[in-house]
Amino acid sequence: MPKADLNKAGWEQSEFPILCETCLGDNPFIRMSKQEFGRSCGTCARPFTVFRWNPGAGARYKATVICQTCAKVKNVCQTCLLDLEYGLPTQVRDTALAVQSEAPTSDINREYYAQNMENKMTEGTTSMMQLGGRASSAGKEMLKELARSNPYYKRNRPHICSFFVKGECKRGTECPYRHEKPADHELAHQSIKDRYHGQDDPVARKIMANHAVAQGLKPPEDQSIMSLFLSSLPVSATEADIQTLVVNSLPDVPSSQLKSVVHVAKSRCAFVNFTDRASAERASEAWAHGLDMDGERISVRWGRGKNGGTGKVSVGMTNSSSTPPIVTTTA
Repeated sequence: MPKADLNKAGWEQSEFPILCETCLGDNPFIRMSKQEFGRSCGTCARPFTVFRWNPGAGARYKATVICQTCAKVKNVCQTCLLDLEYGLPTQVRDTALAVQSEAPTSDINREYYAQNMENKMTEGTTSMMQLGGRASSAGKEMLKELARSNPYYKRNRPHICSFFVKGECKRGTECPYRHEKPADHELAHQSIKDRYHGQDDPVARKIMANHAVAQGLKPPEDQSIMSLFLSSLPVSATEADIQTLVVNSLPDVPSSQLKSVVHVAKSRCAFVNFTDRASAERASEAWAHGLDMDGERISVRWGRGKNGGTGKVSVGMTNSSSTPPIVTTTA
C-alpha cells in the first residue's frame, strides 16, 4: 500500500527481521527493540526498520544493518550478511554456483534497483529466494562440504576494548568489552558492501583458498604457471564447448583474462591458459570439485610449466596414477 508521505514511499517497514541462527543466539527468550526508519540500509541506502537485541549471556548487542529487500535478493542474514542456507559468504556461494551478481554498486542505481526488486517480489513474478537452480552438481557439492552445520556463537562476542589496546582501560573485569590484543591481518578489515556484493571479501578468499588446497589444488610456487589441466572430458567436447564452459563457470573473471584453450581430443584433456596468475588461482578455487559437462565430471589440476630458450611454454601436470601428455603451445 502506498505510504501517506510520498517522501517515504520507498522506505521499508517490517515486523520481524531476517536472521540466521547464529545471530539470533542460543537464548530462546529474546527481547528485541524495534525502531522504524532507524537507519539507512548499508547497501541500498534506503531507510528501514532496525531491530536490536542481545543474543545471550556474554554477547554484544546486535542490530540489523541492511533492509529486508536486500536480504531477500541475496538470501542473506540482515546482520552478518552470510547466506541463510549454507552459512557462507556470498562470494563463496556465488563462485560455487557460478552466479553473476546483478546488484549495482553505484550510489545512483542501487536504490532504484532495490525498489524494482521489492516490486517484483511483492507481485510474485520473481522468486529471489531460489538461488542456483541451474548450478552444476560439483558446485552444490562444494557448498555442502563447506557449509556450517552448527551455529558459531563465538561470532557474537563483544568487540575488543579500544582503551585496553591503548593501556588506558580502568574498568578491569567489569569492562563489557574484550581485553585482547587485536590481530592485524586482512580478516580484521572487512566491508559490508564487499561482503554483500561478494567482491574482495577476505573471509571468502581464505575459505576458498583453504578448500582448494584440501582438494589437491595448491598453487605451485612457480609464479609463471598460469594454466590449469582438465581431464576426463566428454568424447563429444570441442574446443569451443570447453571455452564456453570456462567462461560461464567464472562469471567474476573477465573473458579477456582467458588467454587460450588447448584441446587434445585424442587424450580427452585440455589446458586452460590465463593471462595472469590471480585469474588462474580464482579458477582453481571455483573448480575445486571439478566441472560438469554433458553429465560427466571433469577433473582439474594445476599445469606444469617449462620455459625454454625458444620462447615456447610446455604445459602439463603430474598425477599419482598416470602422467598426462605435455602439450607445447607457442607463447
